[in-house]
Amino acid sequence: MTNKWVHIRGAKSTDVLVLADLIRAAYRDVADRFQLTQTNCPKHPSNCTDEWIEKDLAPRGVRYFILELQGSPVGSIAIESASVDLCYLERLAVLPHTRNKGYGHQLVEHVFETARQLGLKIISIGIIAQQTDLKQWYQKIGFIEGEIKEFKHLPFQVRFMTYALKGQDD
Repeated sequence: MTNKWVHIRGAKSTDVLVLADLIRAAYRDVADRFQLTQTNCPKHPSNCTDEWIEKDLAPRGVRYFILELQGSPVGSIAIESASVDLCYLERLAVLPHTRNKGYGHQLVEHVFETARQLGLKIISIGIIAQQTDLKQWYQKIGFIEGEIKEFKHLPFQVRFMTYALKGQDD
């Protein structure tokens, strides 16, 4: 997607530092709200490192996209293929000072289009179950609420949500 002010582009290996910084900054308020620290939740995106992004890009094949506003990165999102029909939407991040302007929705729509091009049918996400505002935001886009699971390594429950892509034939 592109216009005079907003541009979404695929991330490259040279964007590792930008992505890690952007993700950490975007998730900081969530970490503060739910009292997530490096000690009690080291894998939370607020603790994102360059190494995470490098591993995502290389061995795992995760595709990242960066939303730029007037040439400055203010948002990102990732998509990871899980099976022939399923992918995961990951690391949706929009810097706090640019939220509530539709950038998150634009990034999600970009992932929808990417998933369609890859022939995928279902997009899955996992969010902090107690983050009801985020759950409602995803529901407005069309995600359907799924099960809640507990994981021993996380200090919160995870709510899973799915979105069924409609292709050109549907």
